[in-house]
Amino acid sequence: MNTEALLARLRDELDEGGLRGSFLVRDLASGREIGIEPDLEFATASLVKVPLMAVTQDRIRRGELDGAQQVEIEPERIDTAGPTGLSRFRHPARLAVADLMYLASAISDSAAADQLFALTSPAEVTRTVREWGITGISVRHSVGELSDTPVERFAAADVHLAHSLAIGAVTEGQGHPVRQLDVSRASSGSARAFADLLTALWTPSKIDPDVSARVRELMGDNLLRQRLAPDFASDSAKWSSKTGTLVNLRHEIGVVEHSDGQSFAVAALTESRVPAAIQPEAEILMARVARSLRDHLRARG
Repeated sequence: MNTEALLARLRDELDEGGLRGSFLVRDLASGREIGIEPDLEFATASLVKVPLMAVTQDRIRRGELDGAQQVEIEPERIDTAGPTGLSRFRHPARLAVADLMYLASAISDSAAADQLFALTSPAEVTRTVREWGITGISVRHSVGELSDTPVERFAAADVHLAHSLAIGAVTEGQGHPVRQLDVSRASSGSARAFADLLTALWTPSKIDPDVSARVRELMGDNLLRQRLAPDFASDSAKWSSKTGTLVNLRHEIGVVEHSDGQSFAVAALTESRVPAAIQPEAEILMARVARSLRDHLRARG
């Protein structure tokens, strides 16, 4: 199948499945790439934890932070709701900065990420990432703000109503009355921008090699494997990634490293028109689209 026919088919599949997305797959050796609306911006939710980790690690390298520095965790003061991590703690604890980075990455612990944002502001993360030559990612707020959306205002049985409201309010320019979904007010980026970040982390770039190596290690420890991992991880391929989820948005970015030496950056950012919180079909569809793009690019390598 030629490239144009493949892209047309995949766009149709996304539309039939109720998804709109920004996809990009890039061969890290040659720079060749294939994508679907790769420059379409979305609010990025927990994807911001990747630039946050990179900038935090860079500040540790420069001596501005100490990875062993202890941070006092007082559960009653944590406003960042989440299904795992520090927000589920019942007693005070002390954790090192480096361990907060692991929690923010491996289980997408938003409370841990906000402890890191208390040390390195969103504005500083954005500034540093742009100094590295990556211009399409904006980090505008802490992760805790993501817990204040219409979803939290409905009982579990009525959460589909929050999704319906979110779906119906989006504008053509990706604006939204819910600020966390508005690309001009929320942390935002496109598949191309995050592919640029992954490329900078996996190949020589302005990012210090030791910083890149640590971020790659953290992304390799990601325990959330329900989205793209089933289509990319295998005995002969390592998948290192980070997910992002917010209301009707489902994202994942990562790098697949094959045993034959080929490596591909993969970025998949999507929004769903289906008013449901749990959508395994959407996870399967976005993974199939990303895998098809990778397979096509690899076959033409």
